[in-house]
Amino acid sequence: QVQLVESGGGLVQPGGSLTLSCAASGNIRSIEVMGWYRQAPGKQRELVAIIPSNGATGYADSVKGRFTISRDDAKRTVSLQMNSLKPDDTAVYLCYGVLRVSLVPMAYWGQGTQVIVSS
Repeated sequence: QVQLVESGGGLVQPGGSLTLSCAASGNIRSIEVMGWYRQAPGKQRELVAIIPSNGATGYADSVKGRFTISRDDAKRTVSLQMNSLKPDDTAVYLCYGVLRVSLVPMAYWGQGTQVIVSS
C-alpha cells in the first residue's frame, strides 16, 4: 500500500523558517511528480510548489523567492524549505505525488501537517 507521510510542521514566528518533508513508501515503480499543496481554514486547497521527474520546479506566486522544493528519488522524499514565513502561510500542508505503482500513474495524498505562523 502506497503512503505519503509528512513531517516538519509546527509553530513559527513571522519571518522564521521551517522545512517540511514527505516520504513515499510502498511498491512504487517510479515517481512522476511530487509537490505540496496547502489548505487554510475556509479557503480552497492551493498548489504551493511542484517538482516533476525532470527536476523543473513550479511555485505559487505567493511563495516564489521564499520557498524551495527539492526531491530525492533514491530516498523517495520531497522537501519544502520555507523561509520568511508570513501569517498568511498558516495552513495544513499536504504532500502530493503522482506515482507509478502499476502501468498507470495515480495521484496520492498525505494526511497533512499543520504550519502556524504567529507571534
